Amino acid sequence: MNNFVLIGASGYIAPRHMKAIKETGNRLVAAYDPYDGVGILDSYSPDTKFFVEFERFDRYLEKLKYDKGIEIDYMSIASPNYLHDAHIRVALRRGAHAICEKPLVLNPWNIGSLQHIAADTGKKIYTILQLRLHPVIISLREKIKASSGDTVYDVDLTYITSRGNWYYTSWKGDISKSGGIATNIGIHFFDMLTWIFGNVKDNIVNLHTHDRASGILLLEKARVRWFLSINSETLPQEIKKSGKTTFRSITINGEEIEFSEGFTDLHTRSYEEILNGNGFEIGEARKSIEIVYDIRNIAPIGIKGECHPFTEKSLSTHPFSRIG
Repeated sequence: MNNFVLIGASGYIAPRHMKAIKETGNRLVAAYDPYDGVGILDSYSPDTKFFVEFERFDRYLEKLKYDKGIEIDYMSIASPNYLHDAHIRVALRRGAHAICEKPLVLNPWNIGSLQHIAADTGKKIYTILQLRLHPVIISLREKIKASSGDTVYDVDLTYITSRGNWYYTSWKGDISKSGGIATNIGIHFFDMLTWIFGNVKDNIVNLHTHDRASGILLLEKARVRWFLSINSETLPQEIKKSGKTTFRSITINGEEIEFSEGFTDLHTRSYEEILNGNGFEIGEARKSIEIVYDIRNIAPIGIKGECHPFTEKSLSTHPFSRIG
């Protein structure tokens, strides 16, 4: 049984980490979050020590080590994006392996710094890239790998997940803290696409505002038209009429890839792979971090050439998105 601690216990994704720790037969020793609404702990680990002040959390870990001889094996990190880098460093300094949610860091150059610290401490940094463990995605990757070497696929990625006004007040609405929409809701898709279709050849941004973004991503084996949004007004009419608030679609050469099922256990699968020595280490995150960093910093060109079909509608209806 390994000893785990969790930073970021009140967030949306935290219960998946709690569940994964429990289902892999390990122990959640302590958890930290400035917000104390963490009753979800009762469902997974009611004996976990909980802290709302980081200093007391850190002191407790030290007392466990020196007073009781209890070492922390893994630190799971589900804190706001901009704190991941700092919390990974805390894990390594505490002698624990880090398991960090996406995005691992916001800037590509942070990866090298963390790799140096990992080398010095002898500890590893893992990231959760759960789509790589989805059976449909694995099967698709094998199919693409087996295809002709010069085949280039036409891929459309559309992901709209409606968010209310709270989003813009929270850290997620601050691009310096979240990395913006492409980082916050798109990074796992960009990782998946490069894992399947290869390295980036070009990254073109057509549209980028506070609530939507779109562009063209040219990969070794795919031309990807992508559109991301948190604004319900961008949902297709048939989705609105059905009362749904989320729309996810990936098509390859016009054929829909259905992978809506099978998400609930992927964090547990990720933990199983990490504990078996097969987790995705820090270097695996670089491509997707570079993609979203570039999207954040590239000047949008507007409607020029072929772009995602939702882009033109967004430019015509959004008061702040007339670009190019």
